[in-house]
Amino acid sequence: MVASPALRQRAEHLASTLPALQVAAQHIALTVAQGVHGRRRVGQGDAFWQFRRYHAGDLITKIDWRKSAKSQHLFVRETEWSAAQSIWLWRDGSPSMRYRSSDRVTEKIERAELLTIALAALLVRGGERIALTGSGRRPATGQAALNRLAIQLLRPSTQKESLPPVEELPRHAHIALFGDFLSPLPEIEARVRAFADQGVHGHLLQVLDPAEELLPFAGRIQFEGLEGEGKLLLSRVESVRSDYARKFEDHHQGLLAIARTVGWSYARTRTDSPAQPALLALYRQLSDVDRF
Repeated sequence: MVASPALRQRAEHLASTLPALQVAAQHIALTVAQGVHGRRRVGQGDAFWQFRRYHAGDLITKIDWRKSAKSQHLFVRETEWSAAQSIWLWRDGSPSMRYRSSDRVTEKIERAELLTIALAALLVRGGERIALTGSGRRPATGQAALNRLAIQLLRPSTQKESLPPVEELPRHAHIALFGDFLSPLPEIEARVRAFADQGVHGHLLQVLDPAEELLPFAGRIQFEGLEGEGKLLLSRVESVRSDYARKFEDHHQGLLAIARTVGWSYARTRTDSPAQPALLALYRQLSDVDRF
């Protein structure tokens, strides 16, 4: 079977793009990995992790009497849970993610893809199983799984909806969502609750262009929505900047409230800032033992 010219062109473009993006993502992942100590959790296992003070309700059999004999307090011996977790990843591929306000910043979708692959690389380093939502594939680990995820992620997106499709995930799985989350708050809350009601732990990372937060334009400007919202002509943009800032902050607080209500995490990053801090914060959320 001979591939069509269009298919071959897309494949060649993908092949030329993938290495550069993966190299950048791996570099960011390596930088972050040097500042953390892995995803260690308390649980069943043989590997010793730490001692901690005995608390009412702890099993007597967990007390380490040798350690306790050296102190006035009782100590419990904790082991590290080494079972891999299933973590699903999603990045918004809708038209609004193609926005960038200047040549000095990347498109939002490029930053979201970079962060998604970098997080996947970190998780694979820790032995976790990863998968893209909607891919139809079971979570897997290792370099092959990472490569497959990157290839799937970089295929030309036909996605029109700005929110992830709801699918059935295992209870206690994790899902990390990368997008601009500029949809109406009730729509975002409904989608988040659809996952949370399954017992899924979630993490929202909002990726924004600096102009979307600051509205730095001045004078007569015509704005055009990227997802069919229509056009808006403002004679003096600066006259609405303060109202815009209030609405933007209200939306931010709304996202934060949605996440807190269901026990999820929420953070935001801009395309004019380094990717590492956002990745580190998200990875630490996934490493939080209280979430497992």
